[in-house]
Amino acid sequence: MKRMGVAVVAVLAAGAYATATPAAVAEPSADLLAAVQRDLGLNPQQAAERFRQESKAAVLQHVVKGLAGEQFAGAWFDAASGKLVVGVTDAAKAAALRNLGTEPKVVAHTAQELDAAKAELDGAGKAPASVTSWFVDEAANIVTVNVKRGQADTAKSFVDGAGPLVRVVETDDAPKLFKDIRGGDAYYINNAGRCSIGFAVEGGFVSAGHCGSPGDSVAGVDRTPLGEFEESSFPGNDYSWVRSNSSWTPTAKVNHYGGADVIVSGSTEAAVGASICRSGSTTGWHCGTVGAKNQTVNYQEGSVSGLTRTNVCAEPGDSGGSWVSGTQAQGVTSGGSGNCTSGGTTFFQPVNEILSTYNLTLITG
Repeated sequence: MKRMGVAVVAVLAAGAYATATPAAVAEPSADLLAAVQRDLGLNPQQAAERFRQESKAAVLQHVVKGLAGEQFAGAWFDAASGKLVVGVTDAAKAAALRNLGTEPKVVAHTAQELDAAKAELDGAGKAPASVTSWFVDEAANIVTVNVKRGQADTAKSFVDGAGPLVRVVETDDAPKLFKDIRGGDAYYINNAGRCSIGFAVEGGFVSAGHCGSPGDSVAGVDRTPLGEFEESSFPGNDYSWVRSNSSWTPTAKVNHYGGADVIVSGSTEAAVGASICRSGSTTGWHCGTVGAKNQTVNYQEGSVSGLTRTNVCAEPGDSGGSWVSGTQAQGVTSGGSGNCTSGGTTFFQPVNEILSTYNLTLITG
């Protein structure tokens, strides 16, 4: 791996500095450079140069904090100049900071004062729902509180306790957690019954038809709203698809329950006799072999055709869960007999039929 030198500056005493032996910094990988070029709009030379500048700034930010002492007011990389900008409340220290290769900026408030103001907000109790975030903005030398547009007045009592070092900025952003849709995980229907996710597709996931009907609400494994059933077919078939809301992200993952997630790479159908594994929220991960295809099963609720028979066990709540052979998606759990103590026979609805029927795209990795 190629390495490049970045000058490391050592503080010797108050107001003194010296340049030490350059430290070796690994050259960025080709993948990293390509990603930076793509996302920051740089050419190869600009991307490589920016990486060198940022590596130098990363070293210097620790040095300048010691040199500025109690007058330190934060540091940040400025892409336009390619330098580390250092906030300082004492103009007398600006020259020494500039000699280190940084760009000093004399400001009113120290980092310690800003951190204390933010700490007041952190300890103020539950923030109003209108407040989306707060942080120390070193470049602006202020603590910024982001509030939903048009609702600044609702944050007044929350902000006042932190004193004059706080400003309110209205924003259209409303951060939320990103949650993964993962095969084999539990989901809850109308806050009552439980089934298991089959596979993520663009816009949601597929599962068993007997789990729910169009319009039924769905909550995720953490019991927060996930979406609702868009389509469902049972009996005759046993498949469905759930349209997810924007809080959940479809992924190619299948829960291995105790091992690393399986990453689905396609949906090539396995042959009779091939090994196959199942993921479900009641009994976890179990494996066996494919016994027969296109079997019709006459459940008490009605017959279902086109199912695949296996010698893998399953139990209530595993319904709808993922079946994989290697990394290839195979189907979603329908029903069967027996259990995972004594063993049993379980049937699944092939996934390719579901994708074709509802014109869905499987998420692969």
